[in-house]
Amino acid sequence: MNSSTDKFNLLLERIEGLVDRLAPAAPTPPDFKHNLAFRWERAGEAGKLVPVSHPHLFDLMDLVGIDDIREDVIRNTTQFVEGLPANNVLLWGERGCGKSSLVKGLLKPFAKKGLRIIELKRWDIMSLPQITTQLRGAPFYFILFCDDLSFDEGEGDFRALKTLLDGDIEERPSNVLIYATSNRRHLMPEKARDTRNDDEIHPEEAVGEKLALSDRFGLSLGFYGLDQEEYLAVVRNYAARRGLSVSDEELRDKALKWCLYTARRSGRSARQFIDDLEGHLGLLKRNGNKRR
Repeated sequence: MNSSTDKFNLLLERIEGLVDRLAPAAPTPPDFKHNLAFRWERAGEAGKLVPVSHPHLFDLMDLVGIDDIREDVIRNTTQFVEGLPANNVLLWGERGCGKSSLVKGLLKPFAKKGLRIIELKRWDIMSLPQITTQLRGAPFYFILFCDDLSFDEGEGDFRALKTLLDGDIEERPSNVLIYATSNRRHLMPEKARDTRNDDEIHPEEAVGEKLALSDRFGLSLGFYGLDQEEYLAVVRNYAARRGLSVSDEELRDKALKWCLYTARRSGRSARQFIDDLEGHLGLLKRNGNKRR
C-alpha cells in the first residue's frame, strides 16, 4: 500500500514539475522609468507592452501654421501631467498636416514630467481594459495614442470605444488619456442615406449614435489644408533649421514646383520637399558639381 502511494505521489510531483515548465512565464513589468514610448502587442486574448527603443522625438516647433491647435494640445497635456483635469483629444482633418507629429512631439517637452506614450492600433481597442489595468497606480502619465482611427460601416468596436472613453462600471485611471488622429471628423463614414434610411423608424437616432463617438473626446480639433503662403512658411522653417544654403527666391520656386508635381500642399509635403532638396544639394557638394 505504501509503495503504491509513494509511486502515486512521485507521479504527481513529476506532473506538477512538467506543468511548471510548460506554463508561460509571468510577463516582465514594463520599465516606465527608462522607456518613454511603448507599443501594445497582442498575443491571442492577451498582450503586453513592448518598449520602443528609438522613439521619434519630434520637435513641436517644426509644426508651422497650426499654432492655436498646438497651444491647445500643449495646455491640455500640461494640465494632465500636473494632475489637473484634462480631456481626451481627437485631431481630425487633412492628411499630412501634422496630426500624428503633434502627438509624438509631446514626448520631448513632457517626458521629464512623467509623460509616456503607448501606441495602439484600432484593433487593440478591445484590449483597453487589460492595458489600463497595467497603468493604474503607476507614478507616470500615459497617453494612449490611436493613430489614423476610423471605423467602417457595420463595425461594432466603436460602441466599445464610446464606453471606454467615458468609463464603464470601473473608473478609468486618472493617469490615462486617449489621444487619437483621424481623417474623419466623426470617425465613421457619413452617407446621405444616413439621414433618410427607410429601414430606421428614427433615423436621427442612428446618426446621433455615430456622432456620439467623437463627442466622447473633450477636445476635437480640426486640421485644414495649407494655403500657398502657409506652405511656403513651413518650407522656409525646415530650410532654416537644416541650414540649407539656398536663396529665398530659389527655395520658393523649387517648393512651388514640388507642390505642383505632387498635387499636395501640406506639412508632410513640405518636409518631403526639403528632404529631396537637402539630398540633392548634398550630392552636388560631394561631387563638386555646380548647382543647376
